[in-house]
Amino acid sequence: MVTQSVVKEIGILVPQFKEDKLIVLFGPAAPQELRDMSVIHEFEHLEEEPLKLGGTIQVGDQTYTITALGNKANDNFKELGHISIYFQEPFDDVLPGAVFASPHTFPDIKEGVRIEIS
Repeated sequence: MVTQSVVKEIGILVPQFKEDKLIVLFGPAAPQELRDMSVIHEFEHLEEEPLKLGGTIQVGDQTYTITALGNKANDNFKELGHISIYFQEPFDDVLPGAVFASPHTFPDIKEGVRIEIS
């Protein structure tokens, strides 16, 4: 089965992260102070362990492969709908809630776009 989510809101600061190739996902309960920098999404279906090395993240019609994963990414994603997806090479120290994905291109993300993780 596939974890599925729909983008509900794009924070006003999200386009500024394009240069850094970073998207911060948060569920609908994201605190107000984080909403401006976040992509707010809502799960339609959530798997037990949605994120795994070599798995895929599909944003609309763009597909990415997970190349590195922080040790708290699955927990944060399931509890808060929160992960930080970096579309770049992994850092030496992968942050607990970080996910690194390839290819290293910023996705075309807008309200109503589906996100699928398998």
